[in-house]
Amino acid sequence: MPTKNKLLKRILLWRYKYISERQFVYILSILVGFLAGIGTVVLKNFTHYIQLLLSIDFLKNHQGSIYFIFPIIGLLIVTIIKKTWLKKHIGHGISTTLYAISKRKGIIPNYNMYASLLTAPITVGFGGSVGLQGPAVSAGTALASYTSRLFHMNTKTRMLLIGCATAGAMSSMFKAPIAGIVFALEVFSLDIAFVSLVPLLLASVAAIVTSYFFLGSDVLLGFELNEKFEIDEIGFYAIFGIFTGIISVYFSVVYFSIRKFFHRFEKRFTRLIFGSIIIGLILFLMPSLYGEGYGLINNLLKGNHIEAIGNTPFSFDETNIWIVIILLLLITFFKAIAMSTTFAAGGVGGIFIPTLVMGSALGNAFAKIINNLGFGFHVSEANFTLIGMTGLMAGVLHAPLTAIFLIAEITGGYDLFVPLMLVAAISFAFTKYFISNSIYTYKLAQRGELITHNKDKNVLMMMDIHQLIEKNFKSVYPEMFLGDMLKKAVAKSTRNIFPVIDKKNRFLGIVLLDDIRPIMFDSEMYKSVTVQTIMKAAPETIQYEDSVSQIMQKFKESGAWNLPVIKGNTYVGFISKSKLLTAYRNKLIEVTA
Repeated sequence: MPTKNKLLKRILLWRYKYISERQFVYILSILVGFLAGIGTVVLKNFTHYIQLLLSIDFLKNHQGSIYFIFPIIGLLIVTIIKKTWLKKHIGHGISTTLYAISKRKGIIPNYNMYASLLTAPITVGFGGSVGLQGPAVSAGTALASYTSRLFHMNTKTRMLLIGCATAGAMSSMFKAPIAGIVFALEVFSLDIAFVSLVPLLLASVAAIVTSYFFLGSDVLLGFELNEKFEIDEIGFYAIFGIFTGIISVYFSVVYFSIRKFFHRFEKRFTRLIFGSIIIGLILFLMPSLYGEGYGLINNLLKGNHIEAIGNTPFSFDETNIWIVIILLLLITFFKAIAMSTTFAAGGVGGIFIPTLVMGSALGNAFAKIINNLGFGFHVSEANFTLIGMTGLMAGVLHAPLTAIFLIAEITGGYDLFVPLMLVAAISFAFTKYFISNSIYTYKLAQRGELITHNKDKNVLMMMDIHQLIEKNFKSVYPEMFLGDMLKKAVAKSTRNIFPVIDKKNRFLGIVLLDDIRPIMFDSEMYKSVTVQTIMKAAPETIQYEDSVSQIMQKFKESGAWNLPVIKGNTYVGFISKSKLLTAYRNKLIEVTA
């Protein structure tokens, strides 16, 4: 440890002596991008090797049983790891990061650097119907947070490096550097100046180069457009945008409903068993939902819808296109259930890739319906498959720009830009009308902890109000005589407000020094006047759980300079407007300087 500290000290001294702040941030952004890329490579390879191990010939001969048993085994292993080794809660990577940005100054617990790297591949490798993008972001941002603290960077730089890690994870996962940068800016609402785009670019490039170095030119989603957008199809795309919006709302409702249902079970083991059985049954009936689902997407893009659907336990006429359409719609319907149940049962993963799977199946089914209605219409099934992914991303994740640029990048061009923009806009607007926040941000927004593009609100939200509570006010009791109050409180206090409490520390009101000034030197009043006769109600009270925005509003409406803080009915202390404004100014400088 001493050797490590000496080395770090030498690096920091060398940095302060020879490298400017901006240059060092560039270096750290490259390092963070590399680390995010490594994390993504580890996730991919670990998952791949687990799937490879579980695909030996003996197991292939019992494929039906595999789809039922393996997810149960995977979730059991993850639960054991979390309970016996980690002993920590592993949240969704993006939600956890958003909370760290808004309430923890970008400080992410160190265990997030490795927790999801271990548990997510086991969840997905054994068939859990979730994705790896969220865990990749979780690991990358935790590494970025640790790196920023290691090199003593300020809060604003830490936020920037977290954005760099997010861009890097996205770039490495899909080999889509522009989409990675857009994702970081759109989802994390980072207040990035133009000059700060350089670190994002460097991190994104570093991550994608790392991915190419370890994984070669293979891509998870790769497709070249063969059929271009035709203007006479614009009406179909507009209608399809509404459908993707409807399914986006369905996705969110199912997710929150299933999570709420499983919270009824107090014991983790009960949730594990019940959820595992549900997942096993779904995957047994619809094996295409096993794991992440890239095979389904790529087969649909190639026109192999039979391969995409997989070997279901039911025999069906493969030549009957309407049965194929029904099965694709069922995949869309059950993917949300399978994913949400995987999370509720204790699995670790992300929601990004499941949205792509649902969108691809929905888009392909929609195109098949148009082509087989018998009215002579023909649209590109591959194009609608791609644009379905855009619509679901825009709706479910509330990230329309990411959706547009990701699909544009993986197709190698912008020939579909018009329908991409149209469907993303309609889907996002439709979903936003019914669900104000994405799955990532819904709970945070409810608690008033969501970072946004509003700088003032962000600064208020990042402030720790509990550090502003002052407790050097002398309390008095309602039955106390004026003489006792002067002797025990006024004479020993530097404040001009005295909270009135009872014997159980319950807040009753206040006494102002100005109110007793006319009688405080009249000794005849000392034994005849009690606090109860001179106390009055506070102009407003601050609840201990109030947000900073609510507190600011109370100061504005009451016109007071000091307001009491109570927790339930219990007196806690006071907050002064001057201290609150000073803290706001300091926090603003901290996050913007």
